[in-house]
Amino acid sequence: MSGTEVAPRRRDADGTRQLLLAAGRRRFATDGYAATTVRNIADDAGVNVALISRYFSSKEGLFEACLTGAADELERSLERDATLGEVADRIVRQLTAPDAVDRPNQLLLLVRTSGDERAELIRTRTLRSFAERLAAIAGGPPEDHERRLLGAQLVVAAGFGISITRSWMGVDPLGSAGYDELVGPVHDLLVALLRPDQSPAR
Repeated sequence: MSGTEVAPRRRDADGTRQLLLAAGRRRFATDGYAATTVRNIADDAGVNVALISRYFSSKEGLFEACLTGAADELERSLERDATLGEVADRIVRQLTAPDAVDRPNQLLLLVRTSGDERAELIRTRTLRSFAERLAAIAGGPPEDHERRLLGAQLVVAAGFGISITRSWMGVDPLGSAGYDELVGPVHDLLVALLRPDQSPAR
C-alpha cells in the first residue's frame, strides 16, 4: 500500500468520526441517553450504523467520547494564571462565537445522566474540577474556599443557562446580544460571585 492511499483513508475516517460525534452530541443532549439509538445517530450523520462500532465500540463508547470532548473544551477555557476579567472575556467569546449554536449540546452532555458508570465519573469530575479551578482563580484566604466554590458553581450554572437561552430559546435581548453587550454584565457576575473580599449580604 502506498503513502498516497493511506492519507485519504485517514481523512475519511477522521471525517466520519467527527460526523458521528456531532450527531451524537445533538441526539444525546436533546433526546437523552436512553432514548437515543445508534440508528438515530448514524442516520443523522448519514453513515452506516456499523461504523459506530468500528470507531467507538458501542453506544456507550460514543457517549463517552462525546462527553470527553465537552469536558476538554470546558477545561481549556480556564488557565491557572487567568484573571476574572480574562475568564469573562473567554466565556463571552465562546457564547458569541460563530459555532456557538452547537455549544448547548456540548454543555447539556455535562448534566445529562447516562447510567454508564464511567461516563458519570467523567461528567461529575469535569464539573467539579471546573468549579474548583474557577474558585482558585478568584483567590482569597483558604477559610473562604467554600464560599468561593459555591460562587464558582453558580457561575457554571449561569453559563449553562445563558448558552441555552441564547441558542435554543432565542429570547431577546439576550438571544441577539453580541460580545460588547455581554462582556460587561458577565464580568460583573463573576466579580459579584467570586470576588475574594466580598462579604455575604445581610
